[in-house]
Amino acid sequence: MQQQDRRKLSREYFSKERLAEHHYRSFNSFLERGMQDVVTEKGRIETDIGDKEDQEPVFVELGDVRVTTPRVREADGSEELLYPQEARLRNITYSAPVFMEMSIVRGGEEEEETVLDTTETKVGRMPIMVGSSKCNIADFSDEELVDIGEDPADPGGYFIVNGSERVLMTSEDLAPNKILAEYDTKYGDEIQVAKTFSQRRGYRALVLCERNRSGILEVSFPSVSGSINFVTLVRALGLESDEEIVHRVSDDPEIVKFMLENLEEADVQTEAEAIETLGKRVASGQGKDYQLKRANYVIDRYLLPHLHEEGVEDEETRINKAYYLCRMAEACFELALERREADDKDHYANKRLKVSGDLMKDLFRTALNKLSRDVKYQLERANMRNRQLTVNTVVRSDVLTERLEHPIATGNWVGGRSGVSQLVDRTDHMGVLSHLRRLRSPLSRSQPHFEARDLHATQWGRICPSETPEGPNCGLVKNFAQAMELSQTVDDEQDLKAELSSMGVEGVPGLQHENDAPADD
Repeated sequence: MQQQDRRKLSREYFSKERLAEHHYRSFNSFLERGMQDVVTEKGRIETDIGDKEDQEPVFVELGDVRVTTPRVREADGSEELLYPQEARLRNITYSAPVFMEMSIVRGGEEEEETVLDTTETKVGRMPIMVGSSKCNIADFSDEELVDIGEDPADPGGYFIVNGSERVLMTSEDLAPNKILAEYDTKYGDEIQVAKTFSQRRGYRALVLCERNRSGILEVSFPSVSGSINFVTLVRALGLESDEEIVHRVSDDPEIVKFMLENLEEADVQTEAEAIETLGKRVASGQGKDYQLKRANYVIDRYLLPHLHEEGVEDEETRINKAYYLCRMAEACFELALERREADDKDHYANKRLKVSGDLMKDLFRTALNKLSRDVKYQLERANMRNRQLTVNTVVRSDVLTERLEHPIATGNWVGGRSGVSQLVDRTDHMGVLSHLRRLRSPLSRSQPHFEARDLHATQWGRICPSETPEGPNCGLVKNFAQAMELSQTVDDEQDLKAELSSMGVEGVPGLQHENDAPADD
């Protein structure tokens, strides 16, 4: 290829849209689908009206949500379009109003539902990324940008909050819902552990399956102190017979021998006994009925939450959880028999990157929960005073706005993370581009973490080998390689499952064709 052609190709590739494109795509995806997904997950806001008195229950149904383009309310009450440069100069936030359809409904369950009020109301303001699809200058030509005081070469991809330019740092994390097997030097001995970060709707639960010094498997997960015997937990999930448990783990003779040891040590033989044992652990000292109820709630809610599907019977979900735990047990045994190597946490196949849209989705979920609690309180207060229940009087828009703007302004994100948003480095144009393409690791800067800081072979073509800070951040703060493209997650899992099935992959979970007979096992 001639030198001229190479320059032309390079110039085309490194257009201003390219270098911050992963921020745009992610944020646009959040505006188009992510926000609505969070609202649909929430569904409705329940209230305590009707619980104690002889009143019909009242709840709020949530509908469609939409965001307009950035506007500013002037002193005389008028609203005008807001441009980024004006937001910088006036020290205001470049944000747009968020509107949501809400219906106050009285009744439900036995009583007939009556809709008291339905309207699309303004629930707050959402900071808008400069250059995104909802930005007022998104489709401007270079001449139009110069006319309103903008720099045509500015890559965008950041927010303006209180006049300050803030960029959301791409965060590196271990892949959720994936089994990772490794050795752990617990109590001085090397034991085998299979772990998975089970993630669903923003909730992240670490589930550990470990083989202790005696060769017995134990499982630990949130809301249960200590660890639970593997066989007890699997029986509580519906796998009762010894043969089925062994078959689900592995048919390998060596692993079967290990499993028989576990079955001999098991204290319970039936599902009812297993749930009773679990109930004594999660609600000790309580009544038997409460213990059973709490045990069922814990295994449905906190154990492998990513396998819980809406509209699917609990029994089917529990069996899937039992099968998943059996896969984790198999990974532990294979590690003990040296049939597999320990998974490398620094391998990029075991990592995922959270970009602006993912971070904003987490933020919007907590902001919506805060708004829901406030709407519930306002509804109950209005009902006690016998006022008419209307959407516009119970929604205070500053609740959502504050919860969205404050974390971007300070960098203190939900989940106790800090430094997620940073002031854009305006030293020069290259500094801006570098900052937009930076990613950070969640690991502590004060710990050595030598392996995490090292260059890894899988970073080739993805991460720049030389651009990293000196000192405590070395190797934990990295930058994307020059021609790196960041792919997005698949939105529709059913389409992916159908595609896999059409390619001849058997046993795709959650997918069964009309002419398929249910599998025997």
